[in-house]
Amino acid sequence: MKIMLRYIMAMPVIAMLWASCTQKFDAINNNPDKSTTSTAPWLATNMLTSITSDDIASTKGFCGPFMLSKYVLWTERQEDLQYNKIARTNFGRLSVLRNIAPMLGYAANEPAGLKNSYTALAHFIRAWQFYQLTMQVGDIPYSDALKGESEGVIKPKYDNQKAVFVGILNELDSANMLFATGTDFSGDFIYKGSVDKWRRLTNSFELHVLMQLYKKTGDADLNVVNRFKDIVANRPLMRNYDDNFAVTYVNSAGYAYPWSSTPIQLNSFSGQSMVGGALITPLKALQDRRLFYYAEPAPAKITGGKLASDWDAYVSIEASDLFASTTSSRNDGNFCEFNKRYKDLFNAEPVGLLNYWDIQFILAEATVRGWITGSSAQSYYAAGIQSSMNFLANYTPAAYNHGMAMDGPYIAAYPATAAVVLTGSSENQIKQIITQKYLAGFLQGSDYNAWYENRRTGYPAFVLNSNTNRNIPATKFPVRWLYPQLELDNNGANVAAAIQSQFGGTDDANQVMWLLK
Repeated sequence: MKIMLRYIMAMPVIAMLWASCTQKFDAINNNPDKSTTSTAPWLATNMLTSITSDDIASTKGFCGPFMLSKYVLWTERQEDLQYNKIARTNFGRLSVLRNIAPMLGYAANEPAGLKNSYTALAHFIRAWQFYQLTMQVGDIPYSDALKGESEGVIKPKYDNQKAVFVGILNELDSANMLFATGTDFSGDFIYKGSVDKWRRLTNSFELHVLMQLYKKTGDADLNVVNRFKDIVANRPLMRNYDDNFAVTYVNSAGYAYPWSSTPIQLNSFSGQSMVGGALITPLKALQDRRLFYYAEPAPAKITGGKLASDWDAYVSIEASDLFASTTSSRNDGNFCEFNKRYKDLFNAEPVGLLNYWDIQFILAEATVRGWITGSSAQSYYAAGIQSSMNFLANYTPAAYNHGMAMDGPYIAAYPATAAVVLTGSSENQIKQIITQKYLAGFLQGSDYNAWYENRRTGYPAFVLNSNTNRNIPATKFPVRWLYPQLELDNNGANVAAAIQSQFGGTDDANQVMWLLK
């Protein structure tokens, strides 16, 4: 009993000592230069940084999506993406969305205009991240996602892909309305908080999403064509490449252009890449001077007497060729490296996740499909081409265009040249539009945009070589990623139900998701 009494009497003292030690421990482990509280602007910055990091990697990772899209060939080793092998994705994109509720909580006490802006930004970020995931796999957690802390839902059910797209479109509609009544806000390094530019991006992105749904125009819930028409008629859209959803780079370690090999950001992989024939061949065929801004001439051609300004100095290497053949071409100097500006300059060019020219090509396609009227498909098409060319001319120093500058008269005349002007059947015009979108997309665009366009339309046509294709079976191109292993391990019943309802229980790269049917 005495022992117990002593123990009970000692407890307050022990508690006081523990509290004292805890306070000292906390003081030692508290960074005096770092705020212990957050703010809406800080969380906005954090989420935008995460989005751009997800979509724009650096060095070798930067080239990954462009290997799958056949812009880039790789000679360090045989790369799965170049040869069409798609593995499991991950749902890491969703983790950043945990910052949305705290951001809105901090913004709740702000004036109404600021609160609207941060709420609009939240809707846009959610729409962007869920869109990227559903494009990869099909059905995903949406309505139950991120409810672990608030509602204890640690194993979210999967929504069918149609429901996900309805949710994405509705979130973008909400973002548009809220940005319209919002005020400029802090924490945004893309547009410096301009609600006007954010609203234009939101509406332009919604057009992009709607075009991905072009096979679903008969679905009354989606209302694809009428939504598209309404946005074009009544909402502000991107006006020029200054409105691009793009990251601009600076002369600082970790913040330089992703392919830069300047002293502040040495890129050890810059000697492993080639520009693919899927890009070089049409550029040469169309006498498109963007070739000279994208690529270096083949060393063997220069040694053989060609000038860097000669079209024939640029060699097309097919991405599906045997790896041994590709490496042999490099060893022989019969290949084209990236234009040197991409590694020489810390700010070679801003990298856009969604660009003004993309939207002009979407508007051109919508006109050909009969969704909108008012302007000609040719006028949108020309604006897309000219914007891409003006962008390159603006960001490429004269020393890097190999003496084949794209000046004002050239850019103005090019879209109407005989080989380029829209002509023929609707299908041929769509082929021309997607081809030009592809030519404008070298080292640009969000994640796998060009590959998605090929998956959606078949353009540009990629070569299927069953001798090198690493998809199984080798007679098919893959059309999707597999579900994440973490989902299989931790949310197995729900992901299994999604696989069963979509693909009859088979989760592989050849299963056709709802969007593509």
